[in-house]
Amino acid sequence: MTEQSSVQQDENRLIAERRAKLDAIRRERNAFPNDFRREHYAADLQRDYAGHSREQLEQLGNRASVAGRIMRMRGPFLVIADVSGQIQLYVNRETLSAATLAEIKTWDIGDIVGASGVLHRSGKGDLYVNMDSARLLTKSLRPLPDKYHGLADLELRYRQRYVDLIMNEDTRRLFRTRSVVLDALRDYLTDRDFLEVETPAMQVIPGGATARPFVTYHNALDLEMYLRIAPELYLKRLVVGGFERVFEVARNFRNEGLSTRHNPEFTMIEFYMAYADYRDAMDITEGMLREAARRGTGGTLVDYQGEQYDLGQPFARMSVFDSILHFNPTLGADDIASRERARSVAEHLGIEVKPSYGLGKIQIEIFEKTVEQRLRQPTFITGYPTEVSPLARRNDDDPFITDRFELFIGGRELANGFSELNDPEDQAARFREQVAMKEGGDNEAMHFDTDYITALEYGMPPTAGVGIGVDRLVMLLTDSASIRDVLLFPHMRPLL
Repeated sequence: MTEQSSVQQDENRLIAERRAKLDAIRRERNAFPNDFRREHYAADLQRDYAGHSREQLEQLGNRASVAGRIMRMRGPFLVIADVSGQIQLYVNRETLSAATLAEIKTWDIGDIVGASGVLHRSGKGDLYVNMDSARLLTKSLRPLPDKYHGLADLELRYRQRYVDLIMNEDTRRLFRTRSVVLDALRDYLTDRDFLEVETPAMQVIPGGATARPFVTYHNALDLEMYLRIAPELYLKRLVVGGFERVFEVARNFRNEGLSTRHNPEFTMIEFYMAYADYRDAMDITEGMLREAARRGTGGTLVDYQGEQYDLGQPFARMSVFDSILHFNPTLGADDIASRERARSVAEHLGIEVKPSYGLGKIQIEIFEKTVEQRLRQPTFITGYPTEVSPLARRNDDDPFITDRFELFIGGRELANGFSELNDPEDQAARFREQVAMKEGGDNEAMHFDTDYITALEYGMPPTAGVGIGVDRLVMLLTDSASIRDVLLFPHMRPLL
């Protein structure tokens, strides 16, 4: 018999024993009561009575009513955990009825119980509830992992996040931090008169980004639809309609690969503001991330995978063109200023250059190969070529580039923003270029969105917009190596 099969047999035996206990309870009473009302949280009691001695607690005789999951059994003491923390319960034979004492003997680690009694402190200094009443609220049929080893299998932690959350305080802390970061991002925008809105997650035309969409079907409309890859075009329709500052915390879906940085379903926060340009958007983005770091970590120095990033200092800013020259000192400006010379540089770097690539696309390929991973401290990269920026406004002085930026920290893109293209004729022409690319086999190219062009024809004020990857930001602020670590339920192949 293998060690794994032996462990499985032991677990099956424990489950059978617990089911037998549950069956016995069902024969006597409601096995899953819902009339116990907790009055106190463990952490509040630990805080409020931290300065009280054993003698002071005995004099006070204050009562507490608590509920939680049994995590440990130490002789006559049970340690329970609620959402806030842990507290001990004392099984006192003098204050509990014979029936309750008999029931407690059937309890197991993992059971959820409610208890009331007077607060005391043990000889070791631990606060506890001296139970005079106690009830089983939920019988746990499956044993928890060993308390010393926890849930060590990383894949199992992702698949059974509920067990991971029960066993690991670090996991619970991480997802609390995620919530704090989201609140910080929201608050930063609402404090500046942005309106939070909701736009469709199912769309007739997937737009707002270049990505391969998920396809679904609407039975009532008899219509093929797509899960959104970005909320951008709907948010800009709202700017046309007069909501001059809007944002959305959006679940997006892109039918692409899985990696430590990518999940097909992910969260972004996108915001748009009228009468602003990409420089204003960079200022807002920098302030948002600085505030998220302060609230999420307590400061602006962020440690991530052995490196430290300073979000308290002004973020660096440089163009795509200048960054290529900066990180490739053997290159001169002429080497990447024409398609033929840039193609030669790219091929020397081992980059495949397709016939459809123009100079702008080749420059981006060189940038991604030689620059992106070297942008460690917070850096805004600006001046993206128009060829790779179908929704961004052309630069007034150099139409080859757009007023667009991306933010990199630790070699990873965290945000993408630009001065929005509000010329309907220019936008229509770029959509047609995207359609030609799609017809040429590019599955990530955009569709032509006629209704969006109609919206622009009513007139959109000068506008700037930004999308920030929430998952990657949380990875950074929680020192998480994989995007799966910051998703409660990451996508995984089902077990057969």
